[in-house]
Order: sequence, then C-alpha cells, then structure tokens
Amino acid sequence: MSKPLIVLRPEPGLSETLTLACTKGLNAIAAPLFKIEPVAWHAPDPRGFDGILAGSANAFRHGGAELTALTALPVHAVGERTARAAVEAGFAVSSVGAGGLQQVLKALSAPARLLRLAGERHVTLQVPDAGTLTEVIVYRARALPLSEIAMEALQGDAVVLLHSGEAAARFADECDRLGVDRSRVSLAALAPRIAKAAGEGWRAVAVALQATDAALLAMADDMCQ
Repeated sequence: MSKPLIVLRPEPGLSETLTLACTKGLNAIAAPLFKIEPVAWHAPDPRGFDGILAGSANAFRHGGAELTALTALPVHAVGERTARAAVEAGFAVSSVGAGGLQQVLKALSAPARLLRLAGERHVTLQVPDAGTLTEVIVYRARALPLSEIAMEALQGDAVVLLHSGEAAARFADECDRLGVDRSRVSLAALAPRIAKAAGEGWRAVAVALQATDAALLAMADDMCQ
C-alpha cells in the first residue's frame, strides 16, 4: 500500500486536489490548515486605476458586492485559475501570467496604475519605475490546527503536499508544536520558495518540475510508492 498523502490546502482547491489524487489511486487525506474568509473592505474609485492585479482566485470568490464597482477594470491574473474566477465575477482578463505576480508585473508593456486585490498575508512586490500599486485586503486565511487524522498518518511514513509558503511554514510550526519527527516526513512542494518556507530536517523535500497541481501530484505519486 502506498504512503498516505496529506493535502493541506483550503477549499476549493482542496477538493480539486483530492479528486485528482483519487484518479491516481493515492491514499489522500484532507487536512486543511486554513479556512479562507472574506473581510470588510471598500472599493476605491476605479477611475484612479488602469487595471487590477490579482494573485489568487480567492480575491474574486470572497470579494463580495464591492467587486461590482470595479468590473470595468481589466484584470492581470497570476494564473489560469485566478483568471477564470475573475471572469466568473464579471471581469475581463487582460493578461494571465505564470511564475508569480512579480513576473506578471514585469510582463506589462507599459507602467500602469494597478489596484492589487490581496489576502491579509501576501508577498511584497517590486513595482516597476513610473508604475503604482495600491493594495486592498479583501480576504484572509484563518489558521486551523493539524487534524487528528493527519497526526495519525504522520506517525508513520507520509508525504505532505505544500501548495503555498504560508502552508509550509504553518505545517512546520504545527509539527514542532505537536512533537512530530520531521525526519519521518517527506515534502512535495509546488515551488522552491515553498520548500524553503518549510525549513529543514525533513526526510525528503522535492519540488515539482512545473508549478501545476498535475505536476505536483505526479511527483508525489512517485514519492508515495
């Protein structure tokens, strides 16, 4: 029997990953470390901006009624998932990046006044010369404890999927709090910076060749055997 695969990401990505893992016959365990929640915010005057910068689909899933004031602004999305959420919320997508929000900024053909719809905790960006970036917090991730079923799986050999740096750091903290032996746990990370956020001392740490769920699970499949 393959090693258990612990999935830490919140919904709705959690269910998507579990479904894909199931098609591969993996023994996947749902153990989200965060619950995404909306926060109160007020949309600024859209006339002060040339576009919206979005690093997560959660900005559109949890942005609420205030988003309607901004739908005339084109969206520069970090990836396809975020772009789809923007379209579903009534926005037009101007560009779709790959490799992070900083790369999205670099790819813009001209300096722009951008409104960033962000989570409470987010990556700091370097704004190109002559451009401006105004940040508005529209959602937050509420931390959850590591579940009992995940703790049981971690007593043996287990593989843990890491989709974000925040989840990686949170998982490491929970392991330390609960006395989990890091040397018995293998990590499968979506990107190098995510693996770095988990710290050291793990049995094995591997990074997906591409920053996609499919590539991550393909790698994790090998690690679980």
